[in-house]
Amino acid sequence: QVMPVESGGGLVQAGGSLRLSCAPPGSIFSFNAMGWYRQAPGKQRELVAAIGTGGRTNTADSVKGRFTVSRDGAKNTMYLQMNSLKPEDTAVYYCNFGTYPGPYWGQGIQVTVSS
Repeated sequence: QVMPVESGGGLVQAGGSLRLSCAPPGSIFSFNAMGWYRQAPGKQRELVAAIGTGGRTNTADSVKGRFTVSRDGAKNTMYLQMNSLKPEDTAVYYCNFGTYPGPYWGQGIQVTVSS
């Protein structure tokens, strides 16, 4: 089974930016919902931002105004643009395709924000 593949994580200082990318397992148009989740040490995995039917987006209150989820059909890729990063954004980030969540999870990518 082909799994989603994330890229773009790393270490950044507080206030900085990163963009995560994720290639879906097949055509991005075959999924009516997709999103980004994150899991910090000792915490449950949580929804960060998602795209649903008609391209409507949903963003967690904790990142609203700082993170933006988008997709590019031509590049068959979903993105998470993360601006004004805070140390509390440090987590492993996962992309997901299918529903909320769907069955297709990426392997996870580390984002670390230093203070």
